[in-house]
Amino acid sequence: MDARFAYVAACLTLTACATTQGPAQVGVTTPSAQPSSAAFRSTDFAWSTAPGRAVIQGQLTFRPNGVGYSCAAAGVVATPDTPWVRSRMQILYNSAEAASLPAEEVRRRTPPERSQDYSSFVKRATCDAVGRFSFTGVPDGAWYVITVARPVYAGSGKDMALMRRVVIRNGKTVNVKL
Repeated sequence: MDARFAYVAACLTLTACATTQGPAQVGVTTPSAQPSSAAFRSTDFAWSTAPGRAVIQGQLTFRPNGVGYSCAAAGVVATPDTPWVRSRMQILYNSAEAASLPAEEVRRRTPPERSQDYSSFVKRATCDAVGRFSFTGVPDGAWYVITVARPVYAGSGKDMALMRRVVIRNGKTVNVKL
């Protein structure tokens, strides 16, 4: 479990870096564009550290061509949407909204890290045996939910990095399917 969580966390960390969208901008969707080189600013993440009332409930439902996938015991991250994170999502996933790509491809696209440390702004959870996960105490704003799913049967597919952008308003529970 520790090795799989570390693997997922590494993939997720690589993918959880695009642009920010704090509460004042919630619901504003920017069209997908070419990746930009947004600067990392820890102040862009500040909104995500406030106490929140919202919950992100999720479940892995990914089944391309009927192939079953699982995230059991795997890590899941929720990363605040900031300009820097959004640009990373564009680089890693070719999208700042949703994607499912081979995890290996996402790792290849990962630019070298400089010294940005956004890990303290990332929320972490673990998928249970049936692929459910949740984040509690989440503040309003836009978040990227990311995990790596493995095929249930060896040889039936590749590990897949899954990403979805979710928006929380008014402390409500948001349901996400990956």
